[in-house]
Amino acid sequence: MANIPEDLHYSKDHEWVRVKGDIATIGITDYAQNSLGDVVYVELPKAGDELAAQEAFGSVESVKAVSELFTPVSGKVTEVNDALQDDPEKVNSDPYGEAWMIRVKMSNPGEVDSLLTVAEYEDFTKETE
Repeated sequence: MANIPEDLHYSKDHEWVRVKGDIATIGITDYAQNSLGDVVYVELPKAGDELAAQEAFGSVESVKAVSELFTPVSGKVTEVNDALQDDPEKVNSDPYGEAWMIRVKMSNPGEVDSLLTVAEYEDFTKETE
């Protein structure tokens, strides 16, 4: 069973969102990193980039495949986790902690309400297995 923290929101693209005020921290789920296998490279946007919900914001490359990353919420990138450039394997070891990918100042915080809850994401991942 994948690790699915209670305090996050989830997308059907296997991204997670942690909301603090109008800032959304975004990364990929344990389920996603497990499906990808060993991550060898992470491509992320630059701080200042404007993103629309469901827009690709980068990619994760593993020994198996390259997967695009999609932002679950709209807004401006305020911070990028540059540590992943040198240490992409953190995505495998700590997907909900040190391997967060971007922080976005949300332009429409209500978009979070359309994301999946923990129970919905658990059901979704069971359906896709």
